[in-house]
Amino acid sequence: MIPKYIDSDKVRKILTWPLVNAAVEEALKAIDYSELNAANSEQSYKRQPPRTITACGNASQLLLTMPGYVGNYKALNAKTNDQLPCSSTLACKVVTSFTNNQNLQPPLPNILANILLFDVNTGELQCIMEGTQITAWRTAAASIVATKYLYMKRFPQGFQTPIKLAIIGCGVQGQSHALGMCATFNVSEIYLWNRRQSKADSLLLLLQHLHLNKVLQNPTKIFVTDTPAEAVREAEVICIGTYSPHALINYDMLKSGDVHINTVGAGAVHFGEVSQDIYDNAVVYVDSLINARTELKDLKANIIGEIGQVIREGRSAENKSLTIYQSLGNFGIF
Repeated sequence: MIPKYIDSDKVRKILTWPLVNAAVEEALKAIDYSELNAANSEQSYKRQPPRTITACGNASQLLLTMPGYVGNYKALNAKTNDQLPCSSTLACKVVTSFTNNQNLQPPLPNILANILLFDVNTGELQCIMEGTQITAWRTAAASIVATKYLYMKRFPQGFQTPIKLAIIGCGVQGQSHALGMCATFNVSEIYLWNRRQSKADSLLLLLQHLHLNKVLQNPTKIFVTDTPAEAVREAEVICIGTYSPHALINYDMLKSGDVHINTVGAGAVHFGEVSQDIYDNAVVYVDSLINARTELKDLKANIIGEIGQVIREGRSAENKSLTIYQSLGNFGIF
């Protein structure tokens, strides 16, 4: 059997934020197979070993492999958004992270990905999906789900609560986070910062265009700032996704009161963008404790647990005004 190939154009036509958010939430809340028993036999479950990371010459050029199996999960129909019968997925995402790609002429995305999908009964390779866009959407969707459970659940209005959003880093991840957050939540103001302001200006124009054409419904005031400090000064939700190995924001920059931070990481250093004094005053949730034990072993922070546990229990374990979702980029098969 010749595997089907789904290219980036087809991927773009299929993906919607409700579809991706629902799939990622389902993957995050799946329990580990070792916890499955008769009492929760209908619960979705996963088997996902720690991903492998291979340096290709140096730490700026990485090959990552992320195999995984998710069983008994519920998904949405891509065309109707209706719930489908429970199913299972066996897949492996293969990712390259080459940080100098953005400097090429013409530039390429720093992160390139392909997803291999296998028949769960025979192991045959069924499909190869261009995964670069899926990766960007999935990473943003994980931040959206984390924001939903760690921040929006604090307020009676839930999703309708107006929020001020800061985007630190306006590349692929910044764009996907901005679009996903604006499509999902009631974003009243959005502050954009990027090391090269041209990228922030381009994202501003894109957001304005989508608002003008009613793709994004909520009226949102959009600002490009000169510094990260200006971007986060009034923000209640912060999404930070850059390749900076050094802290771009610190605790004194944040507004007082409830604040939630989604941090995607800084290349091979998953916690370089956020200062230690922020971690000292926050509680941290991750997508995978197994990977956190390896990839966050040097992080001095109060890691409470996985966001999946919060989803399953419907509440966070700590009542803390400052929360962080530390994205490690796992659950790559979604």
